[in-house]
Amino acid sequence: MKDFDANAAASQDSGIFGLPFTVEEAEMVLLPVPWEVTTSYGRGTAKGPSAILKASKQIDLFDLELGNFFEAGIALLDESPDVKKWNEEASQLAKKIIAAGDGSVKDLSTVNEYSIQLNTFVYTATQTLLAQGKRVGIIGGDHSVPFGAIQAFLEKYPKMGILHFDAHADLRDAFEGFTYSHASIMHNVITKTKLTRLVQVGIRDFCEEEFNFIHHHKEKITTFFDNALSERKMQGEPWSVLCDEIIQHLPQEVYVSFDIDGLDPRFCPHTGTPVPGGLDLKEVFYLIKKVVQSGRKIIGFDLNEVAPGQASEWDANVGARLLYKLCGWTLY
Repeated sequence: MKDFDANAAASQDSGIFGLPFTVEEAEMVLLPVPWEVTTSYGRGTAKGPSAILKASKQIDLFDLELGNFFEAGIALLDESPDVKKWNEEASQLAKKIIAAGDGSVKDLSTVNEYSIQLNTFVYTATQTLLAQGKRVGIIGGDHSVPFGAIQAFLEKYPKMGILHFDAHADLRDAFEGFTYSHASIMHNVITKTKLTRLVQVGIRDFCEEEFNFIHHHKEKITTFFDNALSERKMQGEPWSVLCDEIIQHLPQEVYVSFDIDGLDPRFCPHTGTPVPGGLDLKEVFYLIKKVVQSGRKIIGFDLNEVAPGQASEWDANVGARLLYKLCGWTLY
Protein backbone atom coordinates (compact mmCIF):
# COMPACT_ATOMS: atom_id res chain seq x y z
CA MET A 1 0.00 0.00 0.00
CA LYS A 2 1.22 3.50 -0.82
CA ASP A 3 1.83 5.93 2.03
CA PHE A 4 -1.26 7.98 2.81
CA ASP A 5 -0.83 11.64 1.74
CA ALA A 6 -3.61 13.65 3.40
CA ASN A 7 -2.96 16.86 1.50
CA ALA A 8 -2.89 15.11 -1.85
CA ALA A 9 -6.06 13.21 -0.96
CA ALA A 10 -8.22 16.33 -0.65
CA SER A 11 -9.37 18.72 -3.30
CA GLN A 12 -8.40 22.37 -3.01
CA ASP A 13 -12.00 23.30 -2.10
CA SER A 14 -13.75 20.35 -0.49
CA GLY A 15 -16.97 22.27 0.01
CA ILE A 16 -18.12 20.48 3.20
CA PHE A 17 -20.62 22.85 4.83
CA GLY A 18 -19.72 25.22 1.98
CA LEU A 19 -16.33 25.90 3.57
CA PRO A 20 -13.14 26.57 1.55
CA PHE A 21 -10.52 25.15 3.93
CA THR A 22 -7.76 22.87 2.68
CA VAL A 23 -6.62 19.93 4.78
CA GLU A 24 -3.47 21.84 5.60
CA GLU A 25 -5.47 24.79 6.94
CA ALA A 26 -8.20 22.86 8.75
CA GLU A 27 -8.07 21.81 12.38
CA MET A 28 -10.68 19.11 11.72
CA VAL A 29 -10.42 16.67 8.83
CA LEU A 30 -13.21 14.31 7.78
CA LEU A 31 -12.43 11.00 6.07
CA PRO A 32 -15.23 9.65 3.83
CA VAL A 33 -15.36 5.87 3.46
CA PRO A 34 -17.92 4.69 0.83
CA TRP A 35 -18.10 1.07 1.99
CA GLU A 36 -21.07 -1.30 2.49
CA VAL A 37 -19.72 -4.73 1.63
CA THR A 38 -21.33 -6.70 4.47
CA THR A 39 -24.67 -4.86 4.45
CA SER A 40 -27.30 -7.54 4.90
CA TYR A 41 -30.63 -5.69 4.52
CA GLY A 42 -31.10 -2.28 2.89
CA ARG A 43 -28.24 -0.89 0.83
CA GLY A 44 -27.14 2.63 -0.05
CA THR A 45 -24.83 3.59 2.82
CA ALA A 46 -21.82 3.75 0.47
CA LYS A 47 -23.51 6.84 -0.98
CA GLY A 48 -23.79 8.38 2.48
CA PRO A 49 -20.61 10.49 2.44
CA SER A 50 -21.38 12.14 -0.90
CA ALA A 51 -25.03 12.72 0.04
CA ILE A 52 -24.00 14.33 3.34
CA LEU A 53 -21.52 16.54 1.48
CA LYS A 54 -24.28 17.78 -0.83
CA ALA A 55 -26.75 18.38 2.00
CA SER A 56 -24.16 20.04 4.23
CA LYS A 57 -24.11 23.18 2.11
CA GLN A 58 -27.64 24.05 3.31
CA ILE A 59 -26.57 24.40 6.95
CA ASP A 60 -26.32 27.85 8.53
CA LEU A 61 -22.86 27.92 10.05
CA PHE A 62 -23.52 30.00 13.17
CA ASP A 63 -24.43 27.69 16.06
CA LEU A 64 -26.37 29.02 19.06
CA GLU A 65 -24.38 26.87 21.52
CA LEU A 66 -20.99 26.83 19.84
CA GLY A 67 -20.83 30.08 17.90
CA ASN A 68 -18.58 30.19 14.82
CA PHE A 69 -16.58 27.06 15.62
CA PHE A 70 -16.19 26.40 11.89
CA GLU A 71 -13.54 29.13 11.80
CA ALA A 72 -11.09 26.56 13.18
CA GLY A 73 -11.37 24.91 9.76
CA ILE A 74 -13.19 21.78 8.63
CA ALA A 75 -12.07 19.94 5.49
CA LEU A 76 -13.33 16.82 3.75
CA LEU A 77 -10.96 14.44 2.01
CA ASP A 78 -11.83 13.09 -1.41
CA GLU A 79 -13.32 9.61 -1.54
CA SER A 80 -10.59 7.10 -2.30
CA PRO A 81 -10.88 5.49 -5.77
CA ASP A 82 -9.28 2.38 -4.29
CA VAL A 83 -11.97 2.09 -1.59
CA LYS A 84 -14.70 2.51 -4.22
CA LYS A 85 -13.11 -0.23 -6.32
CA TRP A 86 -12.71 -2.59 -3.35
CA ASN A 87 -16.29 -1.93 -2.28
CA GLU A 88 -17.66 -2.81 -5.71
CA GLU A 89 -15.58 -5.96 -6.10
CA ALA A 90 -16.17 -7.27 -2.58
CA SER A 91 -19.89 -6.37 -2.63
CA GLN A 92 -20.48 -8.59 -5.66
CA LEU A 93 -19.02 -11.57 -3.81
CA ALA A 94 -20.79 -10.73 -0.55
CA LYS A 95 -24.20 -10.42 -2.21
CA LYS A 96 -23.92 -14.00 -3.50
CA ILE A 97 -22.95 -15.26 -0.05
CA ILE A 98 -25.81 -13.41 1.66
CA ALA A 99 -28.38 -14.54 -0.93
CA ALA A 100 -27.34 -18.17 -0.65
CA GLY A 101 -27.13 -18.17 3.12
CA ASP A 102 -23.59 -19.49 2.82
CA GLY A 103 -21.01 -19.40 0.09
CA SER A 104 -17.77 -20.86 -1.03
CA VAL A 105 -14.90 -20.76 1.44
CA LYS A 106 -12.85 -18.99 -1.21
CA ASP A 107 -15.41 -16.20 -1.73
CA LEU A 108 -15.89 -15.71 1.99
CA SER A 109 -12.16 -15.57 2.56
CA THR A 110 -11.78 -13.03 -0.23
CA VAL A 111 -14.45 -10.74 1.24
CA ASN A 112 -12.76 -10.90 4.63
CA GLU A 113 -9.42 -10.04 2.98
CA TYR A 114 -11.01 -7.00 1.35
CA SER A 115 -12.32 -5.93 4.77
CA ILE A 116 -8.84 -6.23 6.28
CA GLN A 117 -7.52 -4.12 3.40
CA LEU A 118 -10.17 -1.49 4.15
CA ASN A 119 -9.30 -1.55 7.86
CA THR A 120 -5.65 -0.95 7.03
CA PHE A 121 -6.54 1.97 4.77
CA VAL A 122 -8.70 3.64 7.42
CA TYR A 123 -6.12 2.97 10.14
CA THR A 124 -3.27 4.46 8.09
CA ALA A 125 -5.29 7.51 7.05
CA THR A 126 -6.44 8.19 10.62
CA GLN A 127 -2.99 7.62 12.12
CA THR A 128 -1.46 10.03 9.60
CA LEU A 129 -3.98 12.77 10.34
CA LEU A 130 -3.67 12.35 14.11
CA ALA A 131 0.11 12.57 13.81
CA GLN A 132 -0.36 15.90 12.04
CA GLY A 133 -2.32 17.17 15.04
CA LYS A 134 -5.70 17.07 13.27
CA ARG A 135 -9.07 16.38 14.84
CA VAL A 136 -10.50 13.47 12.87
CA GLY A 137 -14.01 12.31 12.01
CA ILE A 138 -14.92 9.28 9.89
CA ILE A 139 -17.97 9.25 7.61
CA GLY A 140 -19.25 5.82 6.53
CA GLY A 141 -20.42 3.70 4.87
CA ASP A 142 -21.72 0.88 7.00
CA HIS A 143 -20.72 0.55 10.63
CA SER A 144 -17.83 -1.82 9.93
CA VAL A 145 -15.91 1.20 8.57
CA PRO A 146 -14.37 2.73 11.74
CA PHE A 147 -12.48 -0.29 13.12
CA GLY A 148 -9.12 0.91 11.77
CA ALA A 149 -9.80 4.43 12.99
CA ILE A 150 -10.55 3.18 16.51
CA GLN A 151 -7.24 1.30 16.47
CA ALA A 152 -5.41 4.50 15.53
CA PHE A 153 -7.22 6.56 18.17
CA LEU A 154 -6.39 3.99 20.85
CA GLU A 155 -2.70 4.33 20.02
CA LYS A 156 -2.86 8.06 20.73
CA TYR A 157 -5.50 7.92 23.49
CA PRO A 158 -5.04 4.56 25.25
CA LYS A 159 -7.38 5.53 28.12
CA MET A 160 -10.25 6.60 25.87
CA GLY A 161 -13.74 5.15 26.02
CA ILE A 162 -16.34 4.81 23.27
CA LEU A 163 -19.83 6.30 23.47
CA HIS A 164 -21.77 4.13 21.02
CA PHE A 165 -25.15 5.24 19.64
CA ASP A 166 -26.97 2.45 17.82
CA ALA A 167 -30.15 0.43 17.46
CA HIS A 168 -27.98 -2.70 17.42
CA ALA A 169 -25.43 -3.99 19.89
CA ASP A 170 -23.00 -4.90 17.06
CA LEU A 171 -21.46 -7.58 19.28
CA ARG A 172 -21.86 -10.63 17.04
CA ASP A 173 -18.88 -12.89 16.56
CA ALA A 174 -18.89 -12.55 12.77
CA PHE A 175 -22.19 -12.27 10.92
CA GLU A 176 -23.07 -14.41 7.90
CA GLY A 177 -19.43 -15.49 7.98
CA PHE A 178 -18.01 -11.97 7.61
CA THR A 179 -15.35 -11.41 10.27
CA TYR A 180 -15.54 -7.62 9.93
CA SER A 181 -19.29 -7.31 9.54
CA HIS A 182 -21.23 -4.14 10.34
CA ALA A 183 -22.91 -6.31 12.99
CA SER A 184 -19.56 -7.21 14.58
CA ILE A 185 -17.78 -3.86 14.89
CA MET A 186 -17.98 -3.61 18.68
CA HIS A 187 -17.24 -7.32 19.17
CA ASN A 188 -14.05 -6.78 17.17
CA VAL A 189 -13.19 -3.67 19.17
CA ILE A 190 -13.63 -5.49 22.49
CA THR A 191 -11.76 -8.65 21.44
CA LYS A 192 -9.09 -7.26 19.10
CA THR A 193 -8.07 -3.95 20.74
CA LYS A 194 -7.18 -2.77 24.25
CA LEU A 195 -10.34 -0.67 24.70
CA THR A 196 -11.43 -0.78 28.35
CA ARG A 197 -14.74 1.09 28.27
CA LEU A 198 -17.69 0.86 25.87
CA VAL A 199 -20.94 2.66 26.73
CA GLN A 200 -23.87 1.85 24.43
CA VAL A 201 -27.05 3.94 24.15
CA GLY A 202 -30.31 3.26 22.31
CA ILE A 203 -29.76 -0.49 21.81
CA ARG A 204 -33.01 -2.28 20.97
CA ASP A 205 -32.20 -5.07 18.51
CA PHE A 206 -29.82 -7.83 19.58
CA CYS A 207 -29.56 -11.60 19.87
CA GLU A 208 -29.10 -13.75 22.97
CA GLU A 209 -25.44 -14.26 22.10
CA GLU A 210 -24.89 -10.51 22.25
CA PHE A 211 -26.83 -10.15 25.49
CA ASN A 212 -24.64 -12.82 27.07
CA PHE A 213 -21.51 -11.18 25.65
CA ILE A 214 -22.44 -7.93 27.40
CA HIS A 215 -22.92 -9.80 30.68
CA HIS A 216 -19.59 -11.63 30.36
CA HIS A 217 -17.75 -8.36 29.61
CA LYS A 218 -19.53 -6.13 32.11
CA GLU A 219 -16.20 -4.78 33.33
CA LYS A 220 -15.82 -3.19 29.86
CA ILE A 221 -19.35 -2.78 28.50
CA THR A 222 -22.28 -0.78 29.90
CA THR A 223 -25.41 -0.92 27.76
CA PHE A 224 -28.38 1.41 28.14
CA PHE A 225 -31.13 -0.47 26.37
CA ASP A 226 -33.72 1.67 24.60
CA ASN A 227 -36.64 -0.11 26.27
CA ALA A 228 -35.32 0.64 29.75
CA LEU A 229 -34.56 4.28 28.91
CA SER A 230 -38.04 4.72 27.40
CA GLU A 231 -39.78 3.23 30.44
CA ARG A 232 -37.86 5.47 32.80
CA LYS A 233 -38.78 8.54 30.75
CA MET A 234 -42.44 7.41 30.79
CA GLN A 235 -42.24 7.17 34.57
CA GLY A 236 -41.16 10.80 34.75
CA GLU A 237 -37.37 10.65 34.99
CA PRO A 238 -35.83 13.65 33.22
CA TRP A 239 -33.54 12.97 30.27
CA SER A 240 -30.93 15.15 31.96
CA VAL A 241 -30.77 12.72 34.90
CA LEU A 242 -30.47 9.74 32.57
CA CYS A 243 -27.67 11.53 30.71
CA ASP A 244 -25.77 12.04 33.96
CA GLU A 245 -26.04 8.31 34.64
CA ILE A 246 -24.77 7.45 31.15
CA ILE A 247 -21.88 9.90 31.37
CA GLN A 248 -20.59 8.64 34.72
CA HIS A 249 -19.50 5.43 32.99
CA LEU A 250 -17.26 7.30 30.53
CA PRO A 251 -13.57 8.15 31.04
CA GLN A 252 -12.17 11.64 30.44
CA GLU A 253 -11.42 11.06 26.75
CA VAL A 254 -14.43 10.00 24.69
CA TYR A 255 -14.67 8.76 21.12
CA VAL A 256 -18.21 8.82 19.68
CA SER A 257 -19.25 5.98 17.36
CA PHE A 258 -22.59 6.85 15.82
CA ASP A 259 -24.82 4.55 13.78
CA ILE A 260 -27.65 6.73 12.47
CA ASP A 261 -30.19 3.96 13.18
CA GLY A 262 -29.74 4.75 16.86
CA LEU A 263 -32.18 7.58 16.13
CA ASP A 264 -35.93 7.09 15.78
CA PRO A 265 -36.39 5.99 12.12
CA ARG A 266 -38.43 9.11 11.36
CA PHE A 267 -35.10 10.92 11.19
CA CYS A 268 -33.31 8.56 8.77
CA PRO A 269 -35.86 6.07 7.41
CA HIS A 270 -33.64 4.78 4.59
CA THR A 271 -30.80 3.57 6.80
CA GLY A 272 -29.75 -0.03 6.18
CA THR A 273 -31.45 -1.70 9.17
CA PRO A 274 -34.08 0.62 10.70
CA VAL A 275 -35.65 -0.41 14.02
CA PRO A 276 -38.75 1.15 15.65
CA GLY A 277 -38.06 3.18 18.76
CA GLY A 278 -34.82 5.00 19.38
CA LEU A 279 -33.57 8.42 20.35
CA ASP A 280 -34.78 11.86 19.36
CA LEU A 281 -32.15 13.99 17.64
CA LYS A 282 -32.46 16.64 20.36
CA GLU A 283 -31.83 14.00 23.02
CA VAL A 284 -28.61 13.05 21.23
CA PHE A 285 -27.49 16.68 20.97
CA TYR A 286 -28.20 17.19 24.65
CA LEU A 287 -26.29 14.07 25.73
CA ILE A 288 -23.24 15.00 23.66
CA LYS A 289 -23.30 18.52 25.08
CA LYS A 290 -23.55 17.12 28.61
CA VAL A 291 -20.52 14.92 27.96
CA VAL A 292 -18.44 18.02 27.22
CA GLN A 293 -19.97 20.05 30.03
CA SER A 294 -18.98 17.27 32.45
CA GLY A 295 -15.35 18.14 31.77
CA ARG A 296 -14.75 15.25 29.40
CA LYS A 297 -13.22 15.70 25.96
CA ILE A 298 -14.61 14.33 22.70
CA ILE A 299 -11.45 13.36 20.84
CA GLY A 300 -12.99 12.10 17.59
CA PHE A 301 -15.95 10.31 16.09
CA ASP A 302 -17.43 8.26 13.31
CA LEU A 303 -20.88 8.66 11.69
CA ASN A 304 -22.27 5.72 9.75
CA GLU A 305 -25.26 4.15 7.98
CA VAL A 306 -26.73 7.29 6.38
CA ALA A 307 -28.39 5.98 3.22
CA PRO A 308 -29.92 8.69 1.01
CA GLY A 309 -33.46 8.07 -0.17
CA GLN A 310 -34.17 8.21 -3.90
CA ALA A 311 -37.02 10.70 -3.56
CA SER A 312 -35.79 12.83 -0.68
CA GLU A 313 -32.66 14.36 0.83
CA TRP A 314 -34.10 14.04 4.34
CA ASP A 315 -31.67 11.35 5.55
CA ALA A 316 -28.65 13.27 4.28
CA ASN A 317 -30.03 16.50 5.73
CA VAL A 318 -30.27 14.94 9.19
CA GLY A 319 -26.87 13.28 8.78
CA ALA A 320 -25.24 16.58 7.80
CA ARG A 321 -26.69 18.37 10.82
CA LEU A 322 -25.57 15.64 13.18
CA LEU A 323 -22.12 15.72 11.56
CA TYR A 324 -21.90 19.48 12.10
CA LYS A 325 -22.71 19.13 15.81
CA LEU A 326 -20.16 16.33 16.20
CA CYS A 327 -17.55 18.55 14.57
CA GLY A 328 -18.46 21.42 16.86
CA TRP A 329 -18.24 19.51 20.13
CA THR A 330 -15.02 17.83 19.01
CA LEU A 331 -13.47 21.22 18.26
CA TYR A 332 -14.79 22.72 21.53
